[in-house]
Amino acid sequence: MNRTLYGNLIFELSKEGRRGYSLPSNRFGHYALPQELRRQHDAELPECDEMTVVRHYTNLSGNNFGVDNGFYPLGSCTMKYNPKVNEEIAALPQFQNLHPMQPKSTTKGALAVVKMLEEQLCALTGMSHFTFKPYAGAHGELTGLMVIDNYHRSRGDLQRKKVIVPDSAHGTNPASAAVCGLEILEVKSTEKGLVDVADLERLVQQEGPNIAAMMMTNPNTLGLFESAIPAITKLIHDCGGLMYYDGANLNPMLGACRPGDMGFDVMHINLHKTFSTPHGGGGPGSGPVGVREGLQSFFPVVSPYYGNFSVLLKACVYIMSLGRNYIKEVGPLATLNANYIKESLKDVYALPIEGLCKHEFVFDGLKDKTTGVTTMDVAKRLLDYGYHAPTIYFPLLFHESLMIEPTENESKDTIDGFIAVMRRIAEEAKTHPELVTSAPHDTPIGRVDDVLAAKHPVVTYRQLLNDKRDD
Repeated sequence: MNRTLYGNLIFELSKEGRRGYSLPSNRFGHYALPQELRRQHDAELPECDEMTVVRHYTNLSGNNFGVDNGFYPLGSCTMKYNPKVNEEIAALPQFQNLHPMQPKSTTKGALAVVKMLEEQLCALTGMSHFTFKPYAGAHGELTGLMVIDNYHRSRGDLQRKKVIVPDSAHGTNPASAAVCGLEILEVKSTEKGLVDVADLERLVQQEGPNIAAMMMTNPNTLGLFESAIPAITKLIHDCGGLMYYDGANLNPMLGACRPGDMGFDVMHINLHKTFSTPHGGGGPGSGPVGVREGLQSFFPVVSPYYGNFSVLLKACVYIMSLGRNYIKEVGPLATLNANYIKESLKDVYALPIEGLCKHEFVFDGLKDKTTGVTTMDVAKRLLDYGYHAPTIYFPLLFHESLMIEPTENESKDTIDGFIAVMRRIAEEAKTHPELVTSAPHDTPIGRVDDVLAAKHPVVTYRQLLNDKRDD
Protein backbone atom coordinates (compact mmCIF):
# COMPACT_ATOMS: atom_id res chain seq x y z
CA MET A 1 0.00 0.00 0.00
CA ASN A 2 1.15 3.51 -0.81
CA ARG A 3 1.10 5.06 2.69
CA THR A 4 1.77 8.57 1.39
CA LEU A 5 -1.30 8.53 -0.81
CA TYR A 6 -3.70 6.41 1.21
CA GLY A 7 -2.62 7.18 4.78
CA ASN A 8 -1.73 5.12 7.78
CA LEU A 9 -3.86 3.05 10.08
CA ILE A 10 -5.52 5.14 12.76
CA PHE A 11 -3.37 3.35 15.34
CA GLU A 12 -0.23 4.44 13.51
CA LEU A 13 -1.39 8.07 13.71
CA SER A 14 -1.93 7.78 17.45
CA LYS A 15 0.20 9.84 19.86
CA GLU A 16 -0.04 9.25 23.59
CA GLY A 17 -1.91 12.00 25.39
CA ARG A 18 -3.67 13.48 22.34
CA ARG A 19 -7.41 14.09 22.62
CA GLY A 20 -10.08 14.91 20.08
CA TYR A 21 -12.87 15.68 22.50
CA SER A 22 -13.66 17.10 25.92
CA LEU A 23 -16.45 15.77 28.10
CA PRO A 24 -18.64 18.11 30.16
CA SER A 25 -18.01 18.20 33.88
CA ASN A 26 -19.64 15.47 35.92
CA ARG A 27 -22.89 16.71 37.48
CA PHE A 28 -24.15 13.39 38.75
CA GLY A 29 -21.64 12.35 41.36
CA HIS A 30 -19.43 9.28 41.41
CA TYR A 31 -20.90 5.79 41.04
CA ALA A 32 -18.48 2.89 41.03
CA LEU A 33 -19.06 0.14 38.47
CA PRO A 34 -19.26 -3.40 39.86
CA GLN A 35 -15.88 -5.10 39.61
CA GLU A 36 -17.18 -7.85 37.30
CA LEU A 37 -18.14 -5.20 34.72
CA ARG A 38 -14.78 -3.40 34.76
CA ARG A 39 -11.86 -4.05 32.45
CA GLN A 40 -8.72 -5.57 33.89
CA HIS A 41 -6.66 -3.39 31.54
CA ASP A 42 -7.30 -0.14 29.69
CA ALA A 43 -8.71 -0.54 26.20
CA GLU A 44 -6.09 -0.17 23.47
CA LEU A 45 -7.65 2.74 21.65
CA PRO A 46 -5.93 5.24 19.35
CA GLU A 47 -5.28 8.73 20.73
CA CYS A 48 -5.71 11.36 18.02
CA ASP A 49 -6.85 14.95 17.68
CA GLU A 50 -10.10 15.70 15.90
CA MET A 51 -8.52 17.00 12.69
CA THR A 52 -6.45 13.83 12.30
CA VAL A 53 -9.50 11.64 12.81
CA VAL A 54 -11.64 13.62 10.34
CA ARG A 55 -8.96 13.60 7.66
CA HIS A 56 -8.18 9.93 8.19
CA TYR A 57 -11.73 8.69 7.74
CA THR A 58 -12.51 11.17 4.97
CA ASN A 59 -9.53 9.83 3.01
CA LEU A 60 -10.61 6.25 3.69
CA SER A 61 -14.13 6.96 2.46
CA GLY A 62 -12.67 8.00 -0.88
CA ASN A 63 -11.43 4.45 -1.36
CA ASN A 64 -14.94 2.99 -1.11
CA PHE A 65 -16.74 2.04 -4.29
CA GLY A 66 -20.48 2.45 -4.72
CA VAL A 67 -23.18 3.34 -7.22
CA ASP A 68 -22.74 7.03 -6.43
CA ASN A 69 -19.22 7.09 -7.89
CA GLY A 70 -19.15 4.40 -10.56
CA PHE A 71 -20.78 1.63 -12.56
CA TYR A 72 -21.62 -1.38 -10.39
CA PRO A 73 -22.67 -4.28 -12.69
CA LEU A 74 -22.98 -6.87 -9.91
CA GLY A 75 -25.19 -9.67 -11.20
CA SER A 76 -28.16 -11.02 -9.18
CA CYS A 77 -27.91 -8.09 -6.79
CA THR A 78 -29.50 -5.15 -8.64
CA MET A 79 -26.98 -2.56 -7.44
CA LYS A 80 -28.96 0.35 -8.80
CA TYR A 81 -28.65 4.04 -8.04
CA ASN A 82 -30.52 5.24 -4.96
CA PRO A 83 -32.33 8.55 -5.66
CA LYS A 84 -31.49 11.10 -3.02
CA VAL A 85 -35.12 12.05 -2.51
CA ASN A 86 -35.51 8.63 -0.84
CA GLU A 87 -32.82 9.59 1.66
CA GLU A 88 -34.27 13.05 2.25
CA ILE A 89 -37.73 11.72 3.10
CA ALA A 90 -36.34 9.00 5.35
CA ALA A 91 -34.23 11.62 7.17
CA LEU A 92 -37.22 13.75 8.11
CA PRO A 93 -37.23 14.01 11.93
CA GLN A 94 -40.88 12.95 12.02
CA PHE A 95 -39.74 9.55 10.72
CA GLN A 96 -36.15 9.37 11.89
CA ASN A 97 -36.95 10.06 15.55
CA LEU A 98 -39.63 7.41 15.91
CA HIS A 99 -39.11 4.81 18.61
CA PRO A 100 -40.41 1.24 18.15
CA MET A 101 -41.91 1.24 21.65
CA GLN A 102 -44.04 4.38 21.10
CA PRO A 103 -47.82 4.03 21.55
CA LYS A 104 -49.55 3.21 18.26
CA SER A 105 -51.61 6.37 18.60
CA THR A 106 -48.42 8.40 17.99
CA THR A 107 -47.21 6.40 14.96
CA LYS A 108 -50.24 6.54 12.70
CA GLY A 109 -48.26 8.21 9.92
CA ALA A 110 -45.61 5.48 9.91
CA LEU A 111 -48.25 2.76 9.99
CA ALA A 112 -49.98 4.43 7.05
CA VAL A 113 -46.71 4.22 5.09
CA VAL A 114 -46.47 0.48 5.84
CA LYS A 115 -50.06 -0.06 4.72
CA MET A 116 -49.49 1.97 1.56
CA LEU A 117 -46.35 -0.04 0.73
CA GLU A 118 -48.23 -3.30 1.24
CA GLU A 119 -50.89 -2.19 -1.24
CA GLN A 120 -48.20 -1.18 -3.73
CA LEU A 121 -46.33 -4.48 -3.46
CA CYS A 122 -49.54 -6.50 -3.73
CA ALA A 123 -50.40 -4.64 -6.93
CA LEU A 124 -46.93 -5.26 -8.36
CA THR A 125 -46.61 -8.93 -7.41
CA GLY A 126 -50.14 -10.34 -7.44
CA MET A 127 -49.89 -11.36 -3.79
CA SER A 128 -52.67 -10.63 -1.28
CA HIS A 129 -50.82 -9.88 1.96
CA PHE A 130 -47.31 -8.94 3.11
CA THR A 131 -45.41 -9.03 6.37
CA PHE A 132 -42.59 -6.50 6.74
CA LYS A 133 -40.85 -8.00 9.73
CA PRO A 134 -37.96 -9.84 7.98
CA TYR A 135 -34.76 -7.80 8.05
CA ALA A 136 -33.17 -9.09 4.82
CA GLY A 137 -33.67 -11.37 1.84
CA ALA A 138 -32.40 -14.55 3.51
CA HIS A 139 -34.50 -13.70 6.57
CA GLY A 140 -37.45 -13.37 4.23
CA GLU A 141 -36.71 -16.76 2.68
CA LEU A 142 -36.68 -18.35 6.11
CA THR A 143 -39.95 -16.60 7.00
CA GLY A 144 -41.60 -17.72 3.76
CA LEU A 145 -40.53 -21.32 4.29
CA MET A 146 -41.89 -21.16 7.83
CA VAL A 147 -45.23 -20.05 6.35
CA ILE A 148 -45.17 -23.10 4.09
CA ASP A 149 -44.19 -25.43 6.93
CA ASN A 150 -46.92 -23.98 9.17
CA TYR A 151 -49.47 -24.47 6.38
CA HIS A 152 -48.63 -28.15 5.97
CA ARG A 153 -48.61 -28.71 9.74
CA SER A 154 -52.08 -27.18 10.00
CA ARG A 155 -53.34 -29.78 7.53
CA GLY A 156 -51.62 -32.66 9.29
CA ASP A 157 -49.14 -33.14 6.40
CA LEU A 158 -46.25 -33.59 8.79
CA GLN A 159 -44.29 -35.69 6.29
CA ARG A 160 -43.88 -32.77 3.86
CA LYS A 161 -40.28 -31.86 4.69
CA LYS A 162 -38.61 -31.72 1.27
CA VAL A 163 -38.01 -28.61 -0.84
CA ILE A 164 -37.10 -28.75 -4.52
CA VAL A 165 -34.39 -26.29 -5.53
CA PRO A 166 -32.94 -25.83 -9.06
CA ASP A 167 -29.21 -26.46 -9.47
CA SER A 168 -28.85 -22.84 -10.61
CA ALA A 169 -30.47 -21.39 -7.46
CA HIS A 170 -29.01 -18.77 -5.17
CA GLY A 171 -27.08 -20.40 -2.34
CA THR A 172 -29.45 -18.92 0.21
CA ASN A 173 -32.29 -21.14 -1.04
CA PRO A 174 -30.95 -24.50 0.19
CA ALA A 175 -29.41 -22.78 3.22
CA SER A 176 -32.73 -21.26 4.28
CA ALA A 177 -34.52 -24.57 3.78
CA ALA A 178 -31.94 -26.34 5.93
CA VAL A 179 -32.26 -23.74 8.70
CA CYS A 180 -36.02 -24.28 8.59
CA GLY A 181 -35.47 -28.00 9.21
CA LEU A 182 -36.35 -29.01 5.66
CA GLU A 183 -34.47 -31.28 3.25
CA ILE A 184 -33.31 -30.24 -0.23
CA LEU A 185 -34.00 -32.02 -3.50
CA GLU A 186 -32.05 -30.66 -6.47
CA VAL A 187 -33.64 -30.46 -9.89
CA LYS A 188 -31.37 -30.27 -12.92
CA SER A 189 -31.19 -27.59 -15.61
CA THR A 190 -31.38 -28.24 -19.33
CA GLU A 191 -28.64 -27.26 -21.78
CA LYS A 192 -30.62 -24.06 -22.34
CA GLY A 193 -30.27 -23.14 -18.65
CA LEU A 194 -33.92 -23.69 -17.69
CA VAL A 195 -35.48 -26.11 -15.22
CA ASP A 196 -35.55 -29.64 -16.65
CA VAL A 197 -39.27 -30.42 -16.44
CA ALA A 198 -38.63 -34.12 -17.10
CA ASP A 199 -36.27 -34.29 -14.13
CA LEU A 200 -38.83 -32.41 -12.04
CA GLU A 201 -41.51 -34.94 -13.02
CA ARG A 202 -39.18 -37.72 -11.83
CA LEU A 203 -38.74 -36.03 -8.45
CA VAL A 204 -42.47 -35.45 -8.06
CA GLN A 205 -43.23 -39.08 -8.88
CA GLN A 206 -40.68 -40.27 -6.33
CA GLU A 207 -41.31 -37.78 -3.54
CA GLY A 208 -44.77 -36.31 -4.17
CA PRO A 209 -46.32 -36.83 -0.70
CA ASN A 210 -43.11 -35.54 0.94
CA ILE A 211 -42.75 -32.33 -1.08
CA ALA A 212 -43.43 -29.15 0.88
CA ALA A 213 -42.53 -26.65 -1.84
CA MET A 214 -40.40 -25.72 -4.80
CA MET A 215 -38.25 -22.60 -4.64
CA MET A 216 -37.65 -20.73 -7.89
CA THR A 217 -36.17 -17.49 -9.10
CA ASN A 218 -37.68 -16.16 -12.31
CA PRO A 219 -35.85 -14.99 -14.30
CA ASN A 220 -33.33 -17.51 -13.00
CA THR A 221 -29.73 -16.84 -12.04
CA LEU A 222 -28.68 -17.03 -15.69
CA GLY A 223 -31.03 -14.14 -16.42
CA LEU A 224 -33.36 -16.45 -18.38
CA PHE A 225 -37.14 -16.44 -18.11
CA GLU A 226 -38.51 -19.83 -17.03
CA SER A 227 -41.05 -20.33 -19.81
CA ALA A 228 -42.36 -23.64 -18.39
CA ILE A 229 -43.71 -22.03 -15.23
CA PRO A 230 -47.37 -23.10 -15.87
CA ALA A 231 -46.31 -26.75 -16.18
CA ILE A 232 -43.99 -26.50 -13.16
CA THR A 233 -46.58 -24.91 -10.88
CA LYS A 234 -49.17 -27.50 -11.92
CA LEU A 235 -46.80 -30.36 -11.07
CA ILE A 236 -46.10 -28.98 -7.61
CA HIS A 237 -49.67 -27.99 -6.80
CA ASP A 238 -51.05 -31.33 -8.01
CA CYS A 239 -48.78 -33.19 -5.58
CA GLY A 240 -49.88 -30.94 -2.70
CA GLY A 241 -46.83 -28.66 -2.53
CA LEU A 242 -46.59 -24.86 -2.66
CA MET A 243 -44.56 -22.62 -4.97
CA TYR A 244 -42.02 -20.20 -3.47
CA TYR A 245 -40.70 -17.23 -5.47
CA ASP A 246 -37.23 -15.91 -4.65
CA GLY A 247 -37.61 -12.19 -5.38
CA ALA A 248 -33.91 -11.48 -5.89
CA ASN A 249 -34.45 -11.08 -9.65
CA LEU A 250 -37.74 -9.21 -9.54
CA ASN A 251 -36.21 -6.11 -11.16
CA PRO A 252 -36.93 -7.05 -14.83
CA MET A 253 -40.44 -8.24 -13.98
CA LEU A 254 -41.76 -4.88 -12.78
CA GLY A 255 -44.64 -3.87 -14.98
CA ALA A 256 -44.19 -6.96 -17.17
CA CYS A 257 -45.66 -9.86 -15.17
CA ARG A 258 -46.42 -10.85 -11.59
CA PRO A 259 -45.36 -13.92 -9.58
CA GLY A 260 -48.86 -14.30 -8.15
CA ASP A 261 -50.29 -14.61 -11.65
CA MET A 262 -47.76 -17.36 -12.45
CA GLY A 263 -49.02 -19.55 -9.63
CA PHE A 264 -46.58 -18.72 -6.85
CA ASP A 265 -48.05 -18.95 -3.36
CA VAL A 266 -45.32 -17.33 -1.26
CA MET A 267 -42.52 -14.92 -2.14
CA HIS A 268 -40.04 -12.55 -0.62
CA ILE A 269 -38.84 -9.25 -2.04
CA ASN A 270 -35.45 -7.66 -1.51
CA LEU A 271 -36.54 -4.04 -1.10
CA HIS A 272 -32.83 -3.13 -0.91
CA LYS A 273 -32.42 -4.43 -4.48
CA THR A 274 -35.54 -4.03 -6.59
CA PHE A 275 -36.87 -0.89 -4.96
CA SER A 276 -33.75 1.22 -4.78
CA THR A 277 -32.73 1.40 -1.16
CA PRO A 278 -29.07 1.20 -0.08
CA HIS A 279 -27.58 -2.24 -0.56
CA GLY A 280 -24.21 -3.62 0.48
CA GLY A 281 -21.86 -3.37 3.40
CA GLY A 282 -24.04 -5.70 5.43
CA GLY A 283 -27.22 -3.65 5.32
CA PRO A 284 -29.61 -2.21 6.01
CA GLY A 285 -31.92 -4.59 4.21
CA SER A 286 -35.55 -5.61 4.11
CA GLY A 287 -37.13 -8.85 2.96
CA PRO A 288 -40.92 -8.56 3.17
CA VAL A 289 -42.82 -11.78 2.49
CA GLY A 290 -45.99 -11.90 0.45
CA VAL A 291 -48.58 -14.69 0.34
CA ARG A 292 -51.71 -15.51 -1.60
CA GLU A 293 -55.09 -15.23 0.08
CA GLY A 294 -55.57 -17.87 2.78
CA LEU A 295 -51.93 -18.13 3.86
CA GLN A 296 -51.68 -14.89 5.85
CA SER A 297 -52.67 -16.64 9.09
CA PHE A 298 -49.46 -18.69 8.90
CA PHE A 299 -47.05 -15.74 9.14
CA PRO A 300 -44.58 -16.50 11.95
CA VAL A 301 -43.46 -13.89 14.48
CA VAL A 302 -39.85 -13.32 13.40
CA SER A 303 -39.56 -9.82 14.83
CA PRO A 304 -41.67 -7.66 17.16
CA TYR A 305 -41.18 -4.64 14.87
CA TYR A 306 -41.62 -3.66 11.21
CA GLY A 307 -38.09 -4.64 10.22
CA ASN A 308 -35.87 -1.77 9.06
CA PHE A 309 -38.55 0.91 8.77
CA SER A 310 -36.31 3.43 6.96
CA VAL A 311 -35.86 0.89 4.14
CA LEU A 312 -39.62 0.46 3.87
CA LEU A 313 -40.00 4.22 3.69
CA LYS A 314 -37.40 4.60 0.93
CA ALA A 315 -39.01 1.83 -1.13
CA CYS A 316 -42.40 3.51 -0.82
CA VAL A 317 -40.95 6.84 -1.98
CA TYR A 318 -39.24 5.11 -4.95
CA ILE A 319 -42.50 3.49 -6.08
CA MET A 320 -44.48 6.72 -5.66
CA SER A 321 -41.85 8.71 -7.55
CA LEU A 322 -42.15 6.42 -10.58
CA GLY A 323 -45.89 5.99 -10.39
CA ARG A 324 -48.08 3.46 -12.17
CA ASN A 325 -46.87 4.36 -15.67
CA TYR A 326 -43.12 4.80 -15.25
CA ILE A 327 -42.58 1.75 -13.05
CA LYS A 328 -43.57 -0.26 -16.11
CA GLU A 329 -40.41 0.94 -17.83
CA VAL A 330 -38.03 -0.50 -15.20
CA GLY A 331 -38.14 -4.11 -16.45
CA PRO A 332 -37.88 -3.39 -20.19
CA LEU A 333 -34.99 -0.93 -19.73
CA ALA A 334 -33.05 -3.34 -17.49
CA THR A 335 -33.59 -6.04 -20.12
CA LEU A 336 -32.53 -3.74 -22.96
CA ASN A 337 -29.30 -2.74 -21.21
CA ALA A 338 -28.33 -6.32 -20.39
CA ASN A 339 -28.94 -7.56 -23.93
CA TYR A 340 -27.03 -4.61 -25.39
CA ILE A 341 -23.93 -5.48 -23.36
CA LYS A 342 -24.26 -9.21 -24.10
CA GLU A 343 -24.53 -8.75 -27.83
CA SER A 344 -21.68 -6.21 -27.86
CA LEU A 345 -19.22 -8.55 -26.13
CA LYS A 346 -20.13 -12.09 -27.14
CA ASP A 347 -17.50 -12.12 -29.91
CA VAL A 348 -14.71 -11.84 -27.29
CA TYR A 349 -16.35 -13.41 -24.22
CA ALA A 350 -17.81 -16.93 -24.27
CA LEU A 351 -21.61 -16.92 -24.22
CA PRO A 352 -22.70 -20.44 -23.20
CA ILE A 353 -26.41 -19.85 -23.83
CA GLU A 354 -27.59 -17.78 -26.79
CA GLY A 355 -30.88 -15.95 -26.92
CA LEU A 356 -32.74 -13.17 -25.18
CA CYS A 357 -31.82 -12.63 -21.54
CA LYS A 358 -33.60 -10.47 -19.01
CA HIS A 359 -31.83 -8.12 -16.58
CA GLU A 360 -28.58 -10.10 -16.37
CA PHE A 361 -26.57 -12.69 -18.27
CA VAL A 362 -23.57 -14.94 -17.78
CA PHE A 363 -20.36 -15.25 -19.79
CA ASP A 364 -18.10 -18.27 -19.35
CA GLY A 365 -14.88 -16.27 -19.24
CA LEU A 366 -12.93 -15.12 -22.28
CA LYS A 367 -13.74 -16.70 -25.61
CA ASP A 368 -10.03 -17.28 -26.27
CA LYS A 369 -9.09 -19.94 -23.70
CA THR A 370 -5.43 -20.04 -24.76
CA THR A 371 -4.39 -16.81 -23.03
CA GLY A 372 -4.30 -18.23 -19.50
CA VAL A 373 -6.34 -15.24 -18.31
CA THR A 374 -9.17 -16.25 -15.96
CA THR A 375 -12.42 -14.62 -14.95
CA MET A 376 -10.74 -13.62 -11.68
CA ASP A 377 -8.03 -11.82 -13.66
CA VAL A 378 -10.61 -9.95 -15.74
CA ALA A 379 -12.45 -8.90 -12.57
CA LYS A 380 -9.27 -7.58 -10.96
CA ARG A 381 -8.20 -5.74 -14.11
CA LEU A 382 -11.57 -3.96 -14.24
CA LEU A 383 -10.65 -2.30 -10.94
CA ASP A 384 -7.76 -0.51 -12.66
CA TYR A 385 -10.25 1.08 -15.04
CA GLY A 386 -12.54 2.28 -12.26
CA TYR A 387 -15.28 -0.33 -12.59
CA HIS A 388 -16.51 -2.59 -9.84
CA ALA A 389 -16.24 -6.20 -10.96
CA PRO A 390 -19.38 -8.18 -11.85
CA THR A 391 -20.29 -11.33 -9.93
CA ILE A 392 -17.75 -14.05 -10.74
CA TYR A 393 -17.76 -17.84 -10.47
CA PHE A 394 -21.51 -17.90 -9.94
CA PRO A 395 -23.72 -19.58 -10.96
CA LEU A 396 -21.80 -22.83 -10.64
CA LEU A 397 -23.13 -24.18 -13.94
CA PHE A 398 -20.09 -22.78 -15.75
CA HIS A 399 -16.42 -23.00 -14.81
CA GLU A 400 -15.55 -19.33 -15.49
CA SER A 401 -18.89 -17.62 -14.84
CA LEU A 402 -18.97 -13.84 -15.15
CA MET A 403 -22.45 -12.47 -14.37
CA ILE A 404 -23.27 -8.94 -15.51
CA GLU A 405 -26.32 -6.85 -14.52
CA PRO A 406 -26.39 -3.21 -15.66
CA THR A 407 -29.83 -2.28 -14.14
CA GLU A 408 -32.26 0.07 -15.87
CA ASN A 409 -30.88 3.43 -14.80
CA GLU A 410 -27.44 3.41 -16.43
CA SER A 411 -27.00 5.62 -19.49
CA LYS A 412 -25.83 4.37 -22.87
CA ASP A 413 -22.64 6.43 -22.42
CA THR A 414 -21.80 4.57 -19.20
CA ILE A 415 -22.60 1.21 -20.73
CA ASP A 416 -20.56 1.96 -23.86
CA GLY A 417 -17.60 2.88 -21.64
CA PHE A 418 -17.88 -0.43 -19.81
CA ILE A 419 -18.11 -2.35 -23.08
CA ALA A 420 -14.99 -0.60 -24.39
CA VAL A 421 -13.02 -1.51 -21.26
CA MET A 422 -14.16 -5.13 -21.39
CA ARG A 423 -13.01 -5.33 -25.00
CA ARG A 424 -9.71 -3.71 -24.11
CA ILE A 425 -9.10 -6.28 -21.37
CA ALA A 426 -9.88 -9.08 -23.84
CA GLU A 427 -7.25 -7.61 -26.17
CA GLU A 428 -4.74 -7.23 -23.33
CA ALA A 429 -5.27 -10.89 -22.50
CA LYS A 430 -3.95 -11.72 -25.97
CA THR A 431 -1.14 -9.17 -26.29
CA HIS A 432 -0.02 -8.60 -22.66
CA PRO A 433 -1.54 -11.37 -20.52
CA GLU A 434 0.87 -10.67 -17.66
CA LEU A 435 -0.66 -7.20 -17.34
CA VAL A 436 -4.05 -8.78 -16.64
CA THR A 437 -2.90 -11.70 -14.50
CA SER A 438 -1.01 -9.34 -12.16
CA ALA A 439 -3.87 -6.80 -11.82
CA PRO A 440 -4.95 -4.64 -10.11
CA HIS A 441 -2.14 -2.09 -10.33
CA ASP A 442 -3.82 1.21 -9.43
CA THR A 443 -5.73 0.33 -6.26
CA PRO A 444 -4.77 0.96 -2.61
CA ILE A 445 -3.94 -2.75 -2.26
CA GLY A 446 -2.54 -4.70 -5.17
CA ARG A 447 -2.80 -8.39 -5.97
CA VAL A 448 -3.43 -10.31 -2.77
CA ASP A 449 -3.31 -13.97 -1.88
CA ASP A 450 -7.07 -14.61 -1.67
CA VAL A 451 -6.71 -18.00 -0.01
CA LEU A 452 -4.29 -16.70 2.64
CA ALA A 453 -6.54 -13.69 3.29
CA ALA A 454 -9.52 -15.99 3.85
CA LYS A 455 -7.68 -18.49 6.03
CA HIS A 456 -5.54 -16.02 7.99
CA PRO A 457 -7.35 -12.68 8.18
CA VAL A 458 -5.61 -9.89 10.08
CA VAL A 459 -8.45 -8.26 11.98
CA THR A 460 -6.73 -6.43 14.84
CA TYR A 461 -3.91 -3.90 15.07
CA ARG A 462 -2.16 -6.01 17.71
CA GLN A 463 -2.13 -8.97 15.37
CA LEU A 464 -0.73 -6.75 12.62
CA LEU A 465 2.12 -5.67 14.89
CA ASN A 466 2.88 -9.28 15.77
CA ASP A 467 2.85 -10.28 12.11
CA LYS A 468 5.28 -7.47 11.30
CA ARG A 469 7.58 -8.62 14.09
CA ASP A 470 7.46 -12.18 12.72
CA ASP A 471 8.47 -10.82 9.30
